[in-house]
Amino acid sequence: MNKLLFIFNPTSGTGQVKTALAQVLDVFTKAGWITTSYPTQCKGDAARTARELGSQFDRIICAGGDGTLSEVVSGLVELKNPPPLGYIPFGSTNDCATTLRLPRKPREAALVASGTGVAVPTDIGRLNNKPFVYVSAFGAFTRVAYDTPQDLKNTFGHLAYIFAGIASLPTIAPYHMKVEYDGQILEDDFYFGMVSNSQSIGGMKPPKVEQVVLDDGLFEVTLVKKPLSLTDLTDGLQALVNLSPADRSGVLVQFQASRLTFTCDQPIPWTIDGEFGGSQLVSQVVNCQKALQIIRNE
Repeated sequence: MNKLLFIFNPTSGTGQVKTALAQVLDVFTKAGWITTSYPTQCKGDAARTARELGSQFDRIICAGGDGTLSEVVSGLVELKNPPPLGYIPFGSTNDCATTLRLPRKPREAALVASGTGVAVPTDIGRLNNKPFVYVSAFGAFTRVAYDTPQDLKNTFGHLAYIFAGIASLPTIAPYHMKVEYDGQILEDDFYFGMVSNSQSIGGMKPPKVEQVVLDDGLFEVTLVKKPLSLTDLTDGLQALVNLSPADRSGVLVQFQASRLTFTCDQPIPWTIDGEFGGSQLVSQVVNCQKALQIIRNE
């Protein structure tokens, strides 16, 4: 029988992981796994556990929100030959679950993660060498993901991010920066920037979602320039969240790239997978193609 390490966040989804624990472990056993369970104790614990113990197991499965998945990934990518990774979503938004087509019922997701799913090579990003699974972003709305209270996230899901984002608009100032990518240079004032590899961000489809291929070595990049008018800003934001079919204002800049450098005259605060990712004057984002095998529901 093969060995499985099950890393779970006992506080995710208002503690629902603990309620579903027995049936999830039963699924693993019936699938032929000898399972070692580890409940995370604090922030960063999932990454440490994956890094220190991952090489001893044939498969890792994590349960929690996107932040838990991101932590486990950041630990596994430090290993020379990381085992395949499965995911059981319990968070408030679960962007990665949408991209991986995972069921939202714990038992069904456990079946995919432990047996019926397919482990496929998946690109992993790095922001200033910090790994991320699906998105790295700066500017408007990015503080929302890690500043929004957990009870609001649990109650309203991705609507909580929208509500908090709208409330933050009066405090937003653009960044003047130079963006270098794959031999190209762009310089302008930007309210927002997003480098992603996902079919769902904040519970919504990102622009140009049809271009997303999880193992092509390319990020989808979206930048929101400083608008000339409030109407331009409205048009750009509506296109950004797919409330309108196209951006008529020219505020949105969209392209694909494998490597980017952002340079600004002030530190740029970033989020990576919804958590604070640090502030730098110069930020490098690199796509590590097919860096990890992640189990999808095909």
